[in-house]
Amino acid sequence: MPTSHHAPSHVLDNAAWAALTGPHSRFAERVGRAARYPTDVSPFTALDDPTDPRAWDDLAALVGPGTVTPVTGVESVPDGWETEQSGDGVQLIDTALRAEPAPEAVRLGPADVPEILGLIALTRPGPFLPRTVELGTYLGIRDRGRLIALAGERLRPPGWTEISAVCTHPEHRGRGLATRLVRAVAAGIRERGDVPFLHAAAGNTDAIRLYESIGFTVRRRSRFVLVRAPVVRPDDARGLAVPGTGTRFSPYPGG
Repeated sequence: MPTSHHAPSHVLDNAAWAALTGPHSRFAERVGRAARYPTDVSPFTALDDPTDPRAWDDLAALVGPGTVTPVTGVESVPDGWETEQSGDGVQLIDTALRAEPAPEAVRLGPADVPEILGLIALTRPGPFLPRTVELGTYLGIRDRGRLIALAGERLRPPGWTEISAVCTHPEHRGRGLATRLVRAVAAGIRERGDVPFLHAAAGNTDAIRLYESIGFTVRRRSRFVLVRAPVVRPDDARGLAVPGTGTRFSPYPGG
């Protein structure tokens, strides 16, 4: 079998693939060199090697003709694929975060999903789908029973866990709730021996400054593309929207 064209130098360079073939393998829908989460869990798809045309062939077989899907770590797409949207982000890793429990935080589960989705729709921290809560620990803070802040775990490559869905209701911002939840989620991540990391849109400078101020360090720039798979025949073209995200998609808050 031919060797891969390119081997990432670090597990976080292809975090979604590392998660889907590692700690999150139970979620993986896979065809050869391509994998994805179930479409009600997460919109992420991943390639073993984004420079390998065979991986793109496997992705086309996995998602189906004409389907729109996000892929990370891609510099260019092969002939027949169309780029619908692209965006740049930054990946930050925990280098000096003070991780600590938040006594007021509550663990969120499937019963909380409708309320979570309402807060996500209001604050737009990135995609959250009906089963995203199954990916890891999600913590929330309530005020008089209403969910007002949220943070949790998304991608989980070996040795690392991504903090995601960090958001606060607009009426309750400025109180440090999101920071407390990030510290609390990070405490749970560290307890099992993983290192926290997260992503932010490159243009979301306020969020990047906040994360840097509490102990995260920018590791690298990252890029995602929203691509449309080749259409085999005109009558097979049924372009599908990414579930739950409308016509636009960004895995990054503020993107």
